[in-house]
Amino acid sequence: MRLVFAGTPEPALPSLRRLIASPRHDVVAVLTRPDAAAGRRGRPAPSPVAQLAAEHDIPILRPARPNSAEFVAELTELAPQCCAVVAYGAVLGDALLAVPAYGWVNLHFSLLPAWRGAAPVQAALAAGDTVTGATTFQIERSLDSGPVFGVVTETVRPTDTAGDLLERLADSGAELLEATMDGIAEQRLTAVAQPADGVSLAPKVTVEDARVRWDLPAHVVDRRIRAVTPNPGAWTMVGELRIKLGPVTVPTDTEVSLQPGEIRADKRQVLVGTGSAPVRLGTVVPPGKKAMNAADWARGARLDESGWAR
Repeated sequence: MRLVFAGTPEPALPSLRRLIASPRHDVVAVLTRPDAAAGRRGRPAPSPVAQLAAEHDIPILRPARPNSAEFVAELTELAPQCCAVVAYGAVLGDALLAVPAYGWVNLHFSLLPAWRGAAPVQAALAAGDTVTGATTFQIERSLDSGPVFGVVTETVRPTDTAGDLLERLADSGAELLEATMDGIAEQRLTAVAQPADGVSLAPKVTVEDARVRWDLPAHVVDRRIRAVTPNPGAWTMVGELRIKLGPVTVPTDTEVSLQPGEIRADKRQVLVGTGSAPVRLGTVVPPGKKAMNAADWARGARLDESGWAR
């Protein structure tokens, strides 16, 4: 089947690799977001999807306005039978959706209708879900609401970060997307409408969302920090310093009682009080420095028992 692949970030790469390697499909072009500032110097750089496409000499489309009449005409000239989408990052208008005969098929990293939106993996972790997955569905104008072709499930592990879980879902989802493209090409797949019940939303996670709320119970603090690791990264204020935090643990071997945000440091560990039990910090990133063990950071910061995070 003649395909255009639409995607931008690294989690889209396993899907693009599988479709490029598939003998049943011909990826005639890649649609991705325009080059964006990257690195400390902020120089424009191609997206991970654009870089992979370039390695395979696949034409790259980077429209600033993908719904413009000019780009709709350009895509129409390519005559794709179907467009496969993995985290492209733009809303598609009716004219664009009508170009391929088999429409646009999206790989979404949740079990729809749960966690529709930009951050399904982060939402699943923050909510404490024990099972999640990926879904392929036909794109329509409303948010992640189109009929479903297939799903794959994934167990959420107790120590998963968003990065860990997304990496596994990107791999299992790539296999699902290829199978979906095969089924569409062979006209043996019929999309099924999503149920009306069980809809939940997963909007984009902001930097402010990633600020740790120490008044919440320890298990909620733990999973919310893992949900924003590695991006945008959990953070808190200690005095006047904004400190980034890696995943924490909830120790079972301490009887220390601390107020929410109260810090207790010794040679072995750094504990911070929550709305229930204290949590043990793992790594911290002070301003302008690299990640380090929390106990090492505490020694250098000369924290005492009166320290507070907020």
